[in-house]
Amino acid sequence: MAAVAFDDAVSGGGGDRPGCITSHVVGGSVESYRYYVSRRTVMEMLSDRGYNVPDSDLTRSLTEFRTVFGQNPDLERLRICVSLRSNPKKKIMVIFCGTDEIRKATVCGIYANLLYKESISGLMLVLQSKINSYAQKELETYPYKVEIFQISELLVNITKHVLQPKHEILTAEEKKVLLRKYNLEEKKLPLMLETDAFARYYGLEKGQVVKITYHGGVVGALKTYRCIV
Repeated sequence: MAAVAFDDAVSGGGGDRPGCITSHVVGGSVESYRYYVSRRTVMEMLSDRGYNVPDSDLTRSLTEFRTVFGQNPDLERLRICVSLRSNPKKKIMVIFCGTDEIRKATVCGIYANLLYKESISGLMLVLQSKINSYAQKELETYPYKVEIFQISELLVNITKHVLQPKHEILTAEEKKVLLRKYNLEEKKLPLMLETDAFARYYGLEKGQVVKITYHGGVVGALKTYRCIV
């Protein structure tokens, strides 16, 4: 997926995304551009999940980003912490990591220096390198969900791609109505893996159902449903 995401970002395949990356390097660094695009994708992702993201973070231009964060952004300043609109007590923190391999000591340091001080219900790490198995096992002990994205996966917002079918997440009640309507058991629905790019974008959990609408072709609009597993 990383290679596809980067190609889309470069070619302009992601809807209103900028085209050739080299056009943004003139007068600025590639590093600042990568952080700008990936951070904006994260902001869009969190907003789509229902978090209270300031409009200024969704509309900030590359020039404004470089004015605020510089050509070589400080990773601590890129950090994000926002609350759920429907429940302000639920907060998620996003941490941008450096280029060194993520080890157990790295994640322990993050927790000791920051996370234990914050009342959060979710954590997202944006990586630029590998994370070893010891660090991954340590993250599994955390009392909340930890999501991991490579920065290359965030160079384009997959939900804005021109070829992306429409996805709608069903509420628990809508799911019940669907199963009743077609006299189905949950296990009989077509499946979508929790590791699917769309499921990861929305942070979907096992058991949630997604309605997918495909447009075009002979049949016009085709609707299907997927249950997250």
